[in-house]
Amino acid sequence: MSRELRLRIISGIILAAIVLAATWHGGLSFRLLAAAISLLVYYEWSTISDLHGSDPKGNALGWVGLVLIAGATVTGESVYSMEVLVAFVVVSAIMVALRQKSWWLPSGILYSGLTAIALAEIRDEDLRGFILMLFIFATVWATDIFAYFVGRAIGGPKLAPRISPGKTWSGAIGGAVAAVIAGTAIVWSYFSADDLRIPMLALVLSVCSQVGDLFESFMKRRFNVKDSSHLIPGHGGVMDRVDGLIFACFAAFLLAIVISLTMSGETLSLGGVLLGV
Repeated sequence: MSRELRLRIISGIILAAIVLAATWHGGLSFRLLAAAISLLVYYEWSTISDLHGSDPKGNALGWVGLVLIAGATVTGESVYSMEVLVAFVVVSAIMVALRQKSWWLPSGILYSGLTAIALAEIRDEDLRGFILMLFIFATVWATDIFAYFVGRAIGGPKLAPRISPGKTWSGAIGGAVAAVIAGTAIVWSYFSADDLRIPMLALVLSVCSQVGDLFESFMKRRFNVKDSSHLIPGHGGVMDRVDGLIFACFAAFLLAIVISLTMSGETLSLGGVLLGV
């Protein structure tokens, strides 16, 4: 076993242990994790897009917004964090339009800030939030692992050759099938269900996860970088590890909001809304 592979395995195990432990404990532990991921993602986003060099004032504004969002996330002030996110995205967009600067600034604030909010709201404080978070982990991780191995084993037409030449349609389909099986197994091991809600949700989140992976590949290709950073030994950056998870969480968060708006009077956590339990 090479030194690089050994380092990659060790750091991967440590990361998984930290994430799963925080997910198990929930509460402040998970909110701290969500806030940390959000801040690290913005650091990598602003570095890749060179916001600190091309728009230092805008980048400073972005950091102020992300720190406020992270602080509100840690203290559990979800409404305030959403208000801060919207305000800073709008203000930064106006600044960009007036000064003709990079649109990567408001998009970076939105991407990074919504990451903290979505993660914290999905996990919430109850058992349903815990199961929903495990469900999302299972669908995203199964998608990543089986897309890689199925794609290598079968090959075939490329999924998006201009963005990520290594990805194939066979891998994407294999990853989606594995995600449906893994996600459904997680939920059905805790709750009895006999409808298609869970498999369909797993399929949607798997597709969103793969879109998130492609988006980060597009961003790195756009700015000609190999890894989002070197923060994680053997793995690259935080965005390299959570790109699919972020998009899956965005989809789950927004879908839960849409569904909850159609519900009359009943107040449920996001886990209760999406899992139907």
